[in-house]
Amino acid sequence: MSPIPRRPLGRSGLDVAPIAFGGNVFGWTADEKTSFELLDAFVDGGFNLIDTADVYSRWAPGHVGGESEAIIGRWLKASGKRERVLVATKVGKPMGDQGSGRTGLSRRWIREAVHDSLMRLQTDRIDLYQSHDDDAGTPFEETFGAFAELIAEGKVRAIGASNHSAPRLAEALAASARLKLPRYESLQPQYNLMERAGYEAELEPLVRREGLGVINFFGLARGFLTGKYRSEADLSKSPRGGGIKSYLNERGFAVLKALDDVATAHTHERATPAQAALAWQIARPGITAPIASATTVAQWEELAGAARLVLSGAEIASLDRASAD
Repeated sequence: MSPIPRRPLGRSGLDVAPIAFGGNVFGWTADEKTSFELLDAFVDGGFNLIDTADVYSRWAPGHVGGESEAIIGRWLKASGKRERVLVATKVGKPMGDQGSGRTGLSRRWIREAVHDSLMRLQTDRIDLYQSHDDDAGTPFEETFGAFAELIAEGKVRAIGASNHSAPRLAEALAASARLKLPRYESLQPQYNLMERAGYEAELEPLVRREGLGVINFFGLARGFLTGKYRSEADLSKSPRGGGIKSYLNERGFAVLKALDDVATAHTHERATPAQAALAWQIARPGITAPIASATTVAQWEELAGAARLVLSGAEIASLDRASAD
């Protein structure tokens, strides 16, 4: 089987396979043993970008954040596969109680947080360090100055943004140019067949004009696009079920029908609705690699098939029509 082709992530110098693995599941819905198996299957299958964040999985009872990074770090040490992967993590969401200062994009917190992430990840550098949220209270000069220090020190290779509006992302890019400091080379927005408008209306023209890479999250709409949630009775199948209820409507069912039709047309490739949903994103100009998660190796191996699934223009158009807002 031919190697999976890689794509440049903006102007970062990083080349990534067309699906990234979402590490939010590590230590949450996937225990350590399963997480190691997933990471091995991911890398041995020809993929390379692992996306996580310092805050994963602080939302789980008894967790404090850093659980995902720590598991990835132990896997990196045990597997010896550090040179085969790109590690992306994030800073900016609260890692402490209100008033603790353990949040945002100040120089002090970025430097403290990157140290903590590197220790958990058991590595000497982060390939892609992302601002998890915009921080309007901290001047761009301070934030990008801190990132520039980390790049100069070899602790970070490139920086990216997540959860930024188009106006603020444009301001950030302009500030980097004005200050002659490193710029965001990637964006991590929510984007999938059920959530299109927020990205396509303003962010997509901006990232394509500026040449940013895009690694979109919730590529499977919290699992809805796998097709396993087709009624309210199905919502109990996953901890994310509650976030899927709003998709159980006429538009959502039309999208599932279109995905079923595409999968059926590729029966000889054993295509599935989840693969079709990811292949639609992979085919969209400007998208570098949608982020997808799995909690079993079998699930991951199914999703990985999307990297080799080529949709026709007519199939892409049918999915466009079904998912139009």
